[in-house]
Amino acid sequence: MTTVHPEIERSGVSAPILELNGINVIDPVERKGKPSNLFWPWCAANVGVLGMGYAAYLLFHGVSFLQALVAGVIGIIGSFLLVGFSALAGKRGSAPTMILSRAPFGVLGNRLPSLVSYLLLVGWEIVTMVLAISAVGVIFERLGWSTGTATKIGSFVVVAGVIAVAGTLGFDVIMRFQKWITYLMILLTIGFVIITASHIHPSALKSLPTGGVAAFVGAVIFAFTGFGLSWANTAADYSRYLPTSVRGSSVVGWTTFGASVGPVLLILDGLLLTGSDPALLTAVGNDPIGGLGTILPTWYLVPFILVALLGLIGSAVLDIYSSGLALLSLGLKTKRHIAVSIDVVIMVLGTVYLVWIAAGSFLGSFTGFLITLGVPIAAWTGIFLADMLLRRRNYAEADLYSSRGRYGAANVSAVALMLLGSGVGFGLVVSTAEWLAWQGYLLAPLHLGPKNGTWANANLGVVISLAIGFVGYLALNRRRVRTQESV
Repeated sequence: MTTVHPEIERSGVSAPILELNGINVIDPVERKGKPSNLFWPWCAANVGVLGMGYAAYLLFHGVSFLQALVAGVIGIIGSFLLVGFSALAGKRGSAPTMILSRAPFGVLGNRLPSLVSYLLLVGWEIVTMVLAISAVGVIFERLGWSTGTATKIGSFVVVAGVIAVAGTLGFDVIMRFQKWITYLMILLTIGFVIITASHIHPSALKSLPTGGVAAFVGAVIFAFTGFGLSWANTAADYSRYLPTSVRGSSVVGWTTFGASVGPVLLILDGLLLTGSDPALLTAVGNDPIGGLGTILPTWYLVPFILVALLGLIGSAVLDIYSSGLALLSLGLKTKRHIAVSIDVVIMVLGTVYLVWIAAGSFLGSFTGFLITLGVPIAAWTGIFLADMLLRRRNYAEADLYSSRGRYGAANVSAVALMLLGSGVGFGLVVSTAEWLAWQGYLLAPLHLGPKNGTWANANLGVVISLAIGFVGYLALNRRRVRTQESV
């Protein structure tokens, strides 16, 4: 029978509406479903029109249409494959990702990646809200409707309310909610593609300049960071309810396919549109969603804002659910739905600050946010996946909640590798945001050019950080894992 540590024991039995499970191991009687069910939450979270907006950021690296497409496909599928492998941990341990991460880091040492994961998730929640409010403002302006403070507040309340309710109610509601979002998004997005097809001009696409190796690598890394990498720290949260008897390859496959299929198709259409029109490219770069609305006929603006908001909500619902679990893994002693409520408050305050107090350039802050937190998450991902690769048995469930168990209080080598990967990674990435001007300090010593050079924009630090975590953990912790499994 599953052993549950007293501090995270569920207060009651399974409920049909409000999920009572927190960071505990899911009881065998509650494990249900099949790997194909994972298609729906991951597809809904990544099928939004924001994926089309990412096409502009790929072209900003100075690459051709074909280079941007290849870079996008490689970055999308490659990064979501990491998410698929992380989801495998949920099947093997039936616990949230940041609890299973205690195996390589130790129960107390894992607070470092839990904190980084929490900041990344909350950051994405705030970014999602800012995008939603901005998109509503742009579309309402084209419709001739009010775009003042009342409109912003109204869209803010509606979007935040839907996200908060779904995230609070928990797993079962989210799985059903994401399935319907997927259906609606597919239908409305097909309409967008058909309506905007006349804006594609092959001659303009052929005239795009061909970028060098550094520009192409930078585009790949941007897609890798912007799509799947930021989800790797949440993947087990949605596979932990699966029976441990399901095939691992199916868990990896359905997660990767569900998350990748939408972005790959959306990137293709986004590149066709933004590569055909320099003005649209600039507009989408400044506002990834609102910019796309500028080429739509007036009659389709209402369906478009609906599809935009649904895509953002589908992504944010997973974020806020996982951020609540990450907060609990840091040691907060409360119920899961209370932790989600705390995250909602932080999301609201952060959005208010960015929209009404410190409004400014979105592109610089957005890419800086992605790259900066992408570096330590990349190091963690490498460590987490290397630990999974070394393990031949499922996780020892009870020991995930005790610093006296086989996983120990802290694994110094794992913590050191994450810090080392982050330190090296930060030295090889740059951002246009002023508050990140300190980054890129290793470019000159390694003769990779200035901070505004081609290799600087490639942001090599993300993949270097991932490699340091993965290779370093394999080299230093093989014996540690074998010792744990011999207990």
